[in-house]
Amino acid sequence: MYQVIARKYRPQSFSDLVNQKHVRTTLENAVAQNRIAHGYIFSGQRGTGKTTVARIFARCLNCVQGPTNQPCGVCSSCLEIAAGNAPDVIEIDAASNRGINEMRELRENVRYRPVRDRYKVFIVDEAHQITTEAFNALLKTLEEPPEWVVFVLCTTESHKIPATIASRCQHFSFRSVGLEEIAARIQWICGQEGIEADEESLQVLAQVGEGSVRDSLSALDQAIACCGTKLNAEAVRNLLGAYSLDSLKQVTDALRESSAARMIEIVDDLARNGQHLQHFVRELARYFRNLLVSKVAGVNPRLISGSGEERERLAGIAAGFSEQDLTRYLQITLDLFRDLQFSLQPRFHLELGLIRLVEAGKLMPIEEALAALGGSPAPETGGGAPSRSGSASARGPQASSTAPASSAAPAVPRQRSVEPAPAPSGSLHRRIAAALHELGLTFTADAVENSSLEETAAELRFTTPQRFSILMQAADIEQALAHLGAGKRRIKITVGEGAAAPLAPSAAPVVKEDEATGRALAHPEVQRFREVFPDAEVRVVRNLKD
Repeated sequence: MYQVIARKYRPQSFSDLVNQKHVRTTLENAVAQNRIAHGYIFSGQRGTGKTTVARIFARCLNCVQGPTNQPCGVCSSCLEIAAGNAPDVIEIDAASNRGINEMRELRENVRYRPVRDRYKVFIVDEAHQITTEAFNALLKTLEEPPEWVVFVLCTTESHKIPATIASRCQHFSFRSVGLEEIAARIQWICGQEGIEADEESLQVLAQVGEGSVRDSLSALDQAIACCGTKLNAEAVRNLLGAYSLDSLKQVTDALRESSAARMIEIVDDLARNGQHLQHFVRELARYFRNLLVSKVAGVNPRLISGSGEERERLAGIAAGFSEQDLTRYLQITLDLFRDLQFSLQPRFHLELGLIRLVEAGKLMPIEEALAALGGSPAPETGGGAPSRSGSASARGPQASSTAPASSAAPAVPRQRSVEPAPAPSGSLHRRIAAALHELGLTFTADAVENSSLEETAAELRFTTPQRFSILMQAADIEQALAHLGAGKRRIKITVGEGAAAPLAPSAAPVVKEDEATGRALAHPEVQRFREVFPDAEVRVVRNLKD
């Protein structure tokens, strides 16, 4: 009967393990020094070797030549443990034996000595699914078991193991296996099986596992069934739903052209070919991540999986975008992948998400907008790519939170940056406004001018529109009264929609028509500014030479 590759080439000794050197070294030393604990927790993602290491450890303990870190592999204990039918190595699936009754039965089984071997080893798979009551029933036995018992709890979710259990065991965290190591393992297995596979096919199979050796070997089995003894990268991709660099490059080509129509065509092609849209977005996120890493760290084989040719192509594509662009594209793609998991209309979501990528590429940072408005050269962006005014490349670091250039507004001046205006004569209302201008408190002066005032002997009651309420400061008004020598009165400010009309224009500071003012107002950049902001008002013109 055929045996799948993941089982056929399952490691039978510590030397066969892929990665997990920290676990291997510790357990080998523990066996060599006869410092064998009564409880272990093996945690890590699926397919990284937790149950395999538990079996190898059991062989080390029960081999006729042991305890030894190099089991012979030919004695009855080694053979039976490898086959999974050793009488003294009990494997328990906690997913289906998770209740208190099963744990009571296990506790009773612990009391009896091994039938033949040196140790009775209990390997509990998916241990996090054991109920709290069942863990409590096992607690005392796990803390003080008989000398011939060893517990190995394997789990993919170690945080669900109660602290009372974890504190009684030695914890080993299994790491995900690197793509290069998985690819090397697949290549070795292909050699054993007489399968021809190029480097690109090996990389595709290694990426599918996402750090899990078993998942990659299952994909290898599937690819062999599809392609026979010669693996073709394109056929493997089509089989596993992976995407080539050329297919993903269509997205960045559309971004460089700022073509939303091309994005719609890409989605249409995916839908017509029956592609899984969520898988495409996942691969697209990986693609943008590789482009960003290539932009930031260069062609580094440790950081970017793939052949040398692919890494060079990624570097060439990344050169057309800034770091800020790629960061923004990656974030949008990750948000899109999350939304697609719950979408009832995945095609519509994908079309909208890809169009958002195009629109994000058109954003201009506020610095460039203001620089273009003022006629001065724009500051260089962090990515070193050319400005998007000529192409669809680099944007500044604030682009993700800015509007297009047409919505950019100039910075608001500080309160005391305006030259004091001459105080107008007239009512106390106007005198207060003029005093505020003289003191340089122009924001409060604007609010007072647009408010109504009711005056009594002891109180000044201002009624202010909602839009000016934040600018009304009672302390500033008191300062203006002191400046006028008008005595101290209580200031009351209320917000009302029925506020009186603003003071007459004569109360506002007036720009004197002199030679300096004429030159300033006739300047082309000033005229351009007033065209862009037609409601703007020039109040004071200063000659900096004075």
